[in-house]
Amino acid sequence: MKVPRALHAAAALAFLSCLVVVSPARAVTIAGVDVPEKAEVADQALVLNGAGLRQRFVFDVYVAALYVPAPSHNANDIIRGTGPRRIALTLLRDIDGSTLLDALNEGLGENCTLEELNALQPALARFSAVMDKAGDGAEGDTIMLDIVPGGVAVWVRGQPLGTVQDPALGPALLRVWLGEKPAQADLKDALLGKLQPN
Repeated sequence: MKVPRALHAAAALAFLSCLVVVSPARAVTIAGVDVPEKAEVADQALVLNGAGLRQRFVFDVYVAALYVPAPSHNANDIIRGTGPRRIALTLLRDIDGSTLLDALNEGLGENCTLEELNALQPALARFSAVMDKAGDGAEGDTIMLDIVPGGVAVWVRGQPLGTVQDPALGPALLRVWLGEKPAQADLKDALLGKLQPN
């Protein structure tokens, strides 16, 4: 029996409609911060997956940007990915170092099991020591957390502060923004490219 050509065309269209092509985000400006569309981590080119504004109460705190090897709307795929990734935070107000670390630790506590947190304690102690080198954050400072093979490299104000070796640390930090209980739900959606920045 010969299948009509129109049915072939309909089947092809139905198949194509099931394919989701995720395009990388373009460079954007959020709250006066220019967010580049590309980055390079561990000699690998990354693309901007998404960016958004972190707010606390009525205050704008920072602009966050997520860079990945290939764009994705799936948080778990990004968290569990094996390639380099970057979270870049550009501060919109002065923040003392302990406040930022407290916020990160709160996010880790919300998105890690007690067993995971216990296993991470040595790495978190080293991470805190690295972050302490930066001192207090000033408006306009950018903090970059680069997930690299085996650990996390920390950059502040364009300067490398050190790398903390622990393969579990990067995914744990990503869950602060992309986990089941993210720091801010609409920021998670923005980093996943599901929301267009204003």
